[in-house]
Amino acid sequence: MAKTETIRARVEPTLKKGAEGILKKLGLSSTEAITIFYRQVILRRGLPFNVELPNKETAETLRKSRQGKEMHSFNSIDELFADLEK
Repeated sequence: MAKTETIRARVEPTLKKGAEGILKKLGLSSTEAITIFYRQVILRRGLPFNVELPNKETAETLRKSRQGKEMHSFNSIDELFADLEK
């Protein structure tokens, strides 16, 4: 089928640049990514991912993370698991 329809959308420049950088690494153009998204919307008869508000605990954790609070870093996966086992 011939591609004759056009989609125009305004997005923040940093959002566009970031997404296009990832798509490039995946070997996809923006057009191909949008086509995949649309096909998934039709296949699933809705968005191809859950859209929901986080619960209170998750929202608080996300807020703290954005502020750099209560963050932990590890030098290896072994250190991470050792800490989790405490």
